[in-house]
Amino acid sequence: MGQPESPYLSVVIPAYNETGRLGSTLEKIMVYLGEQSYTSEILVVDDGSTDDTATLADELLEGRATHRVLVNEENRGKGYSVRRGLLAAEGQRVLFSDADLSTPIEHTADLLAAIDAGADFAIGSRAVRGSAIKRRQPLLRQTAGKMFSLVQRMLLGTHIADTQCGFKMFTREAVQTVVPHQTLDRWAFDAELVFIAKRLGLAMVEVPVDWVNSPETKVRMVSDGLKMVRDLVVIRSRHRGLRPPG
Repeated sequence: MGQPESPYLSVVIPAYNETGRLGSTLEKIMVYLGEQSYTSEILVVDDGSTDDTATLADELLEGRATHRVLVNEENRGKGYSVRRGLLAAEGQRVLFSDADLSTPIEHTADLLAAIDAGADFAIGSRAVRGSAIKRRQPLLRQTAGKMFSLVQRMLLGTHIADTQCGFKMFTREAVQTVVPHQTLDRWAFDAELVFIAKRLGLAMVEVPVDWVNSPETKVRMVSDGLKMVRDLVVIRSRHRGLRPPG
């Protein structure tokens, strides 16, 4: 017997104590994927939740979607969970989305179009023309985000204006090229992925998306923000020696 054909699209969802939101998110994703002509799989990575996140995911997805639920034995961080999910994914295209679905799943089509047009790495962005923020963050958090974006571009030298939107897509080849180098387990991992892709010469594009702020964010603005800025220095030092293959 031959090996089963890999799905066209994998959707990776990192989740930590998400019983309150995950049900609605998975329902929307399943409905959307069910309307598409391509094959797909859903991977939920439970980051050591203390609630029933993993059980809920299994119950909702069982028999209704090709899926896997991966469970971290302890809380390791969003970066670790995304990395684990991306490396486990089998799709030709691999999307990761935040569990709150702040970016509507319908924007999958826009990221797929960017990949089809030649991008290796398509980045959902709230900061480029055509994007729309339907519900904004508090002013102080908005300001902190803009400052992080500025510092990120200065320290890492990328052209990406919004590294932190939790809606990104890779080709399978880009996952295999970029993700094994990614090391950060916490919030700055997005910027690390962007910097690694830049150093390795991958084609990246920001794709405008709609976005709705979730008031239940798990990012602590002061303590996590300072760690993220520190991590930018770590990223630059750790990966500056990377070069495109060949």
